[in-house]
Amino acid sequence: MRLWSLHPSILDRAALVACWREGLLAQKVLAGGTKGYTRHPQLERFRAADDPLDAIGHFLGELRLEATARGYRFDGTRIRRVDAAPPAIPVTHGQLAYELGHLRAKVAERDPAWLPRLPEVALAAPTFTVVDGGIEAWERP
Repeated sequence: MRLWSLHPSILDRAALVACWREGLLAQKVLAGGTKGYTRHPQLERFRAADDPLDAIGHFLGELRLEATARGYRFDGTRIRRVDAAPPAIPVTHGQLAYELGHLRAKVAERDPAWLPRLPEVALAAPTFTVVDGGIEAWERP
């Protein structure tokens, strides 16, 4: 499961679609609707939010906005909390840099034409607030 901290606008098609699917799975886990993935480390930051379902709802809503801007049709009825306020989940500069490097490596293999669209400095998704620090403790480099 990769729930990108990066802004959805810099995700290539494969990353955006996969993040949507995995975000929906994360929402199901956070709602108690499945027994699998309950201990997945990337869910820690959503669980730490004041309202985890609002947090994942905001995250999914931002992915859907980007998908819509690109002409994709992500089913918004699948988001449990559509109008959730931004939860401001902290994400470190180090984590964003790590994810950008990870995305860059994946894009180089599957869609090299997308590489010029990747920024030099990682941009955070609107669900997150950037703070100082290295790679997050939950990351599995």
